[in-house]
Amino acid sequence: MAALSTTAGLGLRGVNASATAENRLNVRTASAFRKDSALRPFRLLRQDRNNFGKRYVSDWTVFNQLTFASAVYVYFTNLLPGITFASDLYVLMGQNWGTIEVVFSTGLCGAIFSLCSIQPLTILGVTGPFSALAENIYSLCTDSFRIDFLSFMAWSLIHSGWMHWLLAIFNAHDWTTMYVTEFSCEIFSVLNSIIYFHKAVQELQRAHSDLSFAAFLYAIIGAAGTFLLALFVSEAEKWPPIFHRYVRTGLREYAAAISIIFFIGMPYVGELRSLDKGTLYTSSHAFRPTKPGRAIITILFFFDHEISSIICTIKCYGTKKPTGFAQDIVLLGATTALCGILGIPPANGLLPQAPLHSESLMHNVKGEYTEETVLDKHGIERLVQRPVQRVYEQRWSTFLHAGAISVFICPPLQLVFGLKPTSVLAGLFIFMGEQSLSVNPILQRTFWVLTPASGLPPLPEKIKSYWPIHAYTLFEIVMTVVIFIVTLTLAGPAFPVIIIALVLFRLLAMNRLWNRKVLRYVDRWACRGGFPEGDDEHSQTQDMEEKPAPLVPPLASA
Repeated sequence: MAALSTTAGLGLRGVNASATAENRLNVRTASAFRKDSALRPFRLLRQDRNNFGKRYVSDWTVFNQLTFASAVYVYFTNLLPGITFASDLYVLMGQNWGTIEVVFSTGLCGAIFSLCSIQPLTILGVTGPFSALAENIYSLCTDSFRIDFLSFMAWSLIHSGWMHWLLAIFNAHDWTTMYVTEFSCEIFSVLNSIIYFHKAVQELQRAHSDLSFAAFLYAIIGAAGTFLLALFVSEAEKWPPIFHRYVRTGLREYAAAISIIFFIGMPYVGELRSLDKGTLYTSSHAFRPTKPGRAIITILFFFDHEISSIICTIKCYGTKKPTGFAQDIVLLGATTALCGILGIPPANGLLPQAPLHSESLMHNVKGEYTEETVLDKHGIERLVQRPVQRVYEQRWSTFLHAGAISVFICPPLQLVFGLKPTSVLAGLFIFMGEQSLSVNPILQRTFWVLTPASGLPPLPEKIKSYWPIHAYTLFEIVMTVVIFIVTLTLAGPAFPVIIIALVLFRLLAMNRLWNRKVLRYVDRWACRGGFPEGDDEHSQTQDMEEKPAPLVPPLASA
């Protein structure tokens, strides 16, 4: 009897323990759905709706010469890389998608977002990572699954659409805010730059195989010339004052357009007219698709769009208006599904075009200055005043550039694409890759790796050596190269998962490989102030108070 009662007591305690654990789980789950908690449905969407109303009218009241110049700049830096991707898609995907589909998608999605998004600075287009993903999906459909590519892609995009809506309804941006650091953003940005450089090389490889040797040599000259002239003119404000300041400013604002127009015209002048040319394929029929008849994407699009939206509104651009992300993810889901139904490639937030758009809208705020101490050439400290710079927050540049792109699906303007040498597009790809890479912290830290110790800037007192920083930089470069190599294999569709896994690796493992002070020096939260390692106990508590309670404890402390 005693043994029986003991066994019964143990069983009762086991049942009680199980019930207690279940109650704790129920309490934690219920708390996550309370008002203002992490998974409260539609919480961020309600905030975005209110913010959208506060800013919408004022977004249309700002229009000036700089806004128009920005629209022209974004027009070229969005359209031409897009149709270069179209050239790739046309060649590598059985002519299912071509120039007309990419132009239609870019113009349609851009116009919708310029009118309805809460982040009008974000630029949409067909991205390099999606092109790499689509090429791999096409290979799987034709070589492995033996199914129609367009049908498979249509259903993939439709399913991706409702997945975007679920992410927005359950406040997925909160998880981006809580867990994503600049480590993952920097790697993703460098990956985009590498894809741009790789596409330029592919264009020149096609020129080598399709053109005569003389024409191929000119293609190299055209690509290098487009890049170098755009780079040279983009630095016009730093030239000696041989022109008026307004002239130099105008040259800088239209640098890409000037270079592109110049090198598009060059092959049609003088003896160069006799050279054979590699140009974009275009149909002579109006509004006719390239080929008549007709879940991992969600991860890629959500992360890509979130990062591009975040980067184009970071603190250095001085944005003041209320913002949001959930509403744009709903809109992105709608346009993604719509593109699937229409049989065209979907568009989403672009890197580096989105931050370059913000850069092109920067201006000096009249009457506002900041003071900073600088060393002159004699080593003497001087206090100097610099004007405060801020971006023009408006919708006109996005709307105008999207509208201008849409015009080119109409005859006879669509035939103009057939005049564009692909070598010019290769040069523009190199320019875009360079512009994106030039503002990435990885590049500066790479220069530090190559700089003698005597030439390096001083470190904070608690960091004794640059070697851990160099190791961190080299690790970022290695991971970027690994992800790029994956995009070239049959495992290519999985590369967005690797980027998401890096977010977890940063929070769970890297603090065991690098000193806390080193990580605080090279990395920080991407969407909020502070660091994953925290400043001190007070700052950690403050960060927790500012963010809604998550369903599970933060990964950094797991």
